[in-house]
Amino acid sequence: MPTEDIPSVSQRSRQDEPRRRPPELDVFVDRFLSTMCETSRRQILELLAQPQRDEHGTTLERRSTDIARALGLSPSTTSEHLRELTNAGLITARREGTNVYYRIRNILLVQAFHDLVAALDKEYASRMSGPIGEEVS
Repeated sequence: MPTEDIPSVSQRSRQDEPRRRPPELDVFVDRFLSTMCETSRRQILELLAQPQRDEHGTTLERRSTDIARALGLSPSTTSEHLRELTNAGLITARREGTNVYYRIRNILLVQAFHDLVAALDKEYASRMSGPIGEEVS
């Protein structure tokens, strides 16, 4: 009688375990999420992610002072947030004279995060539309 390839109990339990990422990838993900879990940094990325192009189709950059003014932040606070976002590889800076211009470096990561925030907005709204004290699933 032919034997079938039936996984043993030990093989099945290993298959059911979540896959482990390399530790360095976990560090990267943790750093990204930590950077993004601050309201002002998210607002900066939202501002920089707004499509702005010149007549030639080139993506426009924003000066740090314009970012600070648009969000109502102090220049020093804005600079610190911009430094964090630059260190995380989400934006890039270019100096021209005394001005520093910023733009999105990795639009895919920023868009994925914005999609997550939009999903959380919808989830929150659906929970708030249910009876008081009851979560809506």
